[in-house]
Amino acid sequence: MTCKSSAEGSPTPAWFKSSYSGSNNNDCVEVAAIPGVVRVRDSKDPQGPALALSPAAWAAFVSYEGQR
Repeated sequence: MTCKSSAEGSPTPAWFKSSYSGSNNNDCVEVAAIPGVVRVRDSKDPQGPALALSPAAWAAFVSYEGQR
């Protein structure tokens, strides 16, 4: 994951769509990382709220397999 600097010098997240999102673009999440934070948002509402997770919390989330 990468980030770009805005004109003010603060990092601007570079969002990318989850590889687990469907090809019909109906149920998609986007993820972006800036130093120390992983952001997650609904791709259908890019101006809406986004979760802010620590890198450790994000790693735990994506590695969780759940009980089957």
